[in-house]
Amino acid sequence: FFYNQEQQCLFKKNDSYSLAGRVRHIVHQAFWDVLESELNAEPPEYEHAIKLFEEIREILLSFLTPGGNRLRNQICEVLDTDLIRQQAEHSAVDIQGLANYVISTMGKLCAPVRDDDIRELKATGNIVEVLRQIFHVLDLMKMDMVNFTIRSLRPHLQRQLVDYERTKFQEILEETPSALDQTTEWIKESVHEELLSLSEAALTPGAENSSKPSLSPTLVLNNSYLKLLQWDYQKKELPETLMTDGARLQELTEKLNQLKMIACLSLITNNMVGALTEGLPELAIKLKRISAVLLEGMNKETFNLKEVLNSIGIQTCVEVNKTLMERGLPALNAEVQANLVGQFSSIEEEDNPVWSLIDKRIQLYMKSLLCLPSPQKCMPPVPGGLTVIQQELEVLGSQYANIVNLNKQVYGPFYANILRKLLFSEEATGKADASSSTN
Repeated sequence: FFYNQEQQCLFKKNDSYSLAGRVRHIVHQAFWDVLESELNAEPPEYEHAIKLFEEIREILLSFLTPGGNRLRNQICEVLDTDLIRQQAEHSAVDIQGLANYVISTMGKLCAPVRDDDIRELKATGNIVEVLRQIFHVLDLMKMDMVNFTIRSLRPHLQRQLVDYERTKFQEILEETPSALDQTTEWIKESVHEELLSLSEAALTPGAENSSKPSLSPTLVLNNSYLKLLQWDYQKKELPETLMTDGARLQELTEKLNQLKMIACLSLITNNMVGALTEGLPELAIKLKRISAVLLEGMNKETFNLKEVLNSIGIQTCVEVNKTLMERGLPALNAEVQANLVGQFSSIEEEDNPVWSLIDKRIQLYMKSLLCLPSPQKCMPPVPGGLTVIQQELEVLGSQYANIVNLNKQVYGPFYANILRKLLFSEEATGKADASSSTN
């Protein structure tokens, strides 16, 4: 709820393939068939239709705000079931007219996204189908109302969550002063890396006369968060302030590793045979799908990555050759195919240049996400070589940024105290000076 700002309720379509779905469909169809036979009878039987309008009236009233008395009175007056029954007894009830009023009222109450549904209702001629679709659109309107309520309550509930978690952690810290030891080490590691980076920058030509650089607390903290994307969640203990986010971060990291691998495979393929398959997006999509399926579960210890990469390489050659032959071009020769499969298999090797390149670009993208005030509204451009995974990367990046931003809100004061001690104490200053003199 809090980690996915785009989360909303979605209308669940009837599953006609499951037993429960088939039974539900049969029962509903039987009801509407009976209603149609009753309305077509001589004389017509209106009792079931009247009960439907009674239910519709209650649903419409549930959409009204406390101040909507005028419309409330109008709905109760037009859809007065006692009056409708009296009219039915004298064969004077206008079912189509009542349905038209309901549709008109729904048009006033629905969100703009439902305007097309309202237009379709108005264009439907069969009264039974109209009533059936009215209930369908009313269900959609209920869903819209729930989503609106979620969006309205989220900021308030999030503030309460932040206050609650911060208070609880403060209580733990008072009872256990060492409850921030792992967190301090996690941030200290980033401080040392940034100090080393500044020292190296100071040695570059032309840097002697520049002003002495200072560490940015925000930069240090963001770099600490970036480390979580390369964390060994099986062997390395998480900082105390991120314990509750561990499962989410691990799942996100595993998905990200799979995307990295897909991007590496795509980059190698484009470099080797891109000129031959240029302008064929269908092939790129197919190769991506093959890679994604075969790489499923690649983070498990029992997963044989080298063997799978070899299989992907062979399958890639098959698909590329098939495409080339369809275009009347010669297939890849044995040397090119062997080279392609070999490069695929070598991705798992330590310090593989393609993997390192893709990893750096993804880190750069994630880092730029953390610098944005609202990642959901303005996503940063995706670096070159990552276009093939852009859609999935943006989704994961948004989830990652939400986790980080909520964590900052909850534990920001604790991080500030740690950073103040590490960056601005005499000890930190002495380390910085020592590092500069050593280099």
